[in-house]
Amino acid sequence: MDRIVALIDASPYSKSVIEHAAWVSARTGFAIDLLHVVPHRPSADAPINLTGNLTLGARSELLEKLSRHDEEAAQLARERGRALIDGAKAQAEGAGAEEVHTRLRTGGLLESVQELEDEARLIVIGKRGEHADFASMHLGSNLERVVRAAKTPVLVASRAFRAPQRALIAFDTGPSVAKAVDHIAKGKLFKGMTLHLLHAGEESRAITDGMDAASNTLESAGYTVETSIVSGEPETVIAEQTGEGKADLLVMGAYGHSRIRRLIIGSTTTQMIRKCLVPVLLFRPDTHG
Repeated sequence: MDRIVALIDASPYSKSVIEHAAWVSARTGFAIDLLHVVPHRPSADAPINLTGNLTLGARSELLEKLSRHDEEAAQLARERGRALIDGAKAQAEGAGAEEVHTRLRTGGLLESVQELEDEARLIVIGKRGEHADFASMHLGSNLERVVRAAKTPVLVASRAFRAPQRALIAFDTGPSVAKAVDHIAKGKLFKGMTLHLLHAGEESRAITDGMDAASNTLESAGYTVETSIVSGEPETVIAEQTGEGKADLLVMGAYGHSRIRRLIIGSTTTQMIRKCLVPVLLFRPDTHG
C-alpha cells in the first residue's frame, strides 16, 4: 500500500512533521508510517581504550559495568522512542489520519528509511532534528543525508503547519523539475491549489518554452497557473516570493547543473531553506512515486 514515511524525534519540528503527514494523508489516502530510529549504542561507535595501567581484574570489572550501562541506556532509549511514536500516532489520528503505523528501529537512519521506501510515496522530515543547534540556525545533518539518498519526494516541514493554498514551483529546464510537474499533474496532493511557476534568473527561449509546456501540462490537469521570470539570485528571489503569504509551499528540484537545482545540499541550500519559512517539497531526476 502507498505510504508516507514521517521521521519523528523529540525536536520542536516533530509536531509539524506529524501535521504535514496527516494533511498529505487526508488529500491522497496514503497510510502513514511514523518512524523513530534509536541509534546504535555509543560504545559500539566509540569503543573505550582499556589498554592502560589496569589490572586484569579491574579491567574485567569495568568492562562489565560499561556493558550493563550500555544495555540500560539502550533500553531507556527504546522506551523513550516508543513513547515518542505512540504520542505521535495519537497526534496524527487527532489530526484526522485514518491509517497510522508506528515503526521503531535501532540502527542507522538511512538504512531504516530505505527499508520502508519501496512502498513510500513521500518522506516527511523536519528542517532540524533534536540535536541541531537552533541558536546557530544550522539545518539538521539528517536532512541532507535523507535528501541525498531518497528515491521518493521529500517534504521538508516548516516549524509550524498551515494547510497550503498556493504553491511556488522553482522552475528550470532540468529533469528534476519536469518530474515535479508530472507528479503534480497526475497526483491528488495539489488539487485546488493555485500554482506559480517561477524562474529566478535570466530569460531565454529555452526557459520560456519550457515554462509554457509545464504550464500547459498543469492547466490540462485542471490547475490555475501563474508564470513569471525574475532576475536575481535564486535564494533571494525565491525567499521573497514565498514570503508575506505569497506562497504556502515551495516545490523544487534537488539536484542538477543549473543554479536553481544546485541549491539543494550545499552552502546555498542552507541559506535557501533557512530563509524560506514554508515547507519545501524536493524532487530528484530519479524520484519515483
